[in-house]
Amino acid sequence: MQWIGAEQINDGLDYPSLVSWLEMAHGSEIDAMDDLLLSRSHTDGQPQHFLVRAAWQSKLGVGAKLVTVFPDNQTRGLPSVQGFYVLFGTEDGRPLACLDGTALTLWKTAADSALGAKHLAREDAKKLLMVGAGAMAPHLIQAHLAVRPSIESVWIWNRTPRRAVRLADSLAGLRTSIHPTTDLEQAVRDADIVSCATMATAPLIRGEWLKPGTHLDLVGAFTPDMREADDTAIRRAKIFVDSRETTVAHIGELCIPIRDGLISVTDILADHFELCRGIHPGRLSPADITLFKNGGGGHLDLMTARFILDRADRKNP
Repeated sequence: MQWIGAEQINDGLDYPSLVSWLEMAHGSEIDAMDDLLLSRSHTDGQPQHFLVRAAWQSKLGVGAKLVTVFPDNQTRGLPSVQGFYVLFGTEDGRPLACLDGTALTLWKTAADSALGAKHLAREDAKKLLMVGAGAMAPHLIQAHLAVRPSIESVWIWNRTPRRAVRLADSLAGLRTSIHPTTDLEQAVRDADIVSCATMATAPLIRGEWLKPGTHLDLVGAFTPDMREADDTAIRRAKIFVDSRETTVAHIGELCIPIRDGLISVTDILADHFELCRGIHPGRLSPADITLFKNGGGGHLDLMTARFILDRADRKNP
């Protein structure tokens, strides 16, 4: 069984190739998928989580990711999300590889959102706003730039402004201009794409701020009580998800407005399986506000792990 660490994953991947792979992999059905989420409260008020995500797809294999989410790790200089992934062969159940789960999660999550933007964001999008400046943010920025080369400027907002400044400085070598901002409302009003990766439970993005044609990429919420966008945003937007199975009934971004009668399940227009197979065309009008809920799922971890292993095998035959 191979060990594939973070350095090897980071050196071996690029977003155009990974996004294309995910698009192709969604052409096949998932045989089985399930999650386990354990949570506990902590003295600092932020809950801690242990998440197991497993999936089986006959063409790719079977595997599981074991992840901890400890938001206060940032004060210790550690990633908030840590873990590993174990991949098994689908023919004989043989363990094939163990992969660094943090690196896999960062690449998978960003590519997932970029695949959504490929189908839903306007092709002439020029301004990207990144809400949140944690470990996910640089990956999301680079992934969106990979699928929308039209982007000319990136703006970064964070609750702690100095972290936005630090992230902007670290990305100064990208092909586009990078700017920190402290005015979230104006930044949302100006943006063509808004990508959110926060630990917010109360909405940060107000729907009244979204101009026609905006694409809203919501990444952070992953529990039933977490939300990054308010009811107005949900009501105004054409709603899409990466997987109906992992989002609609499980994440506050959608299950709260469904519970409250603001929207119904039928308002979720399509997921990646339907978008990638051409069952739904994606964006229908330049004026549409599109909302993509990135919920993740064991199937996406499996797809990404298989891609990483295949690349490693090609480099080291």
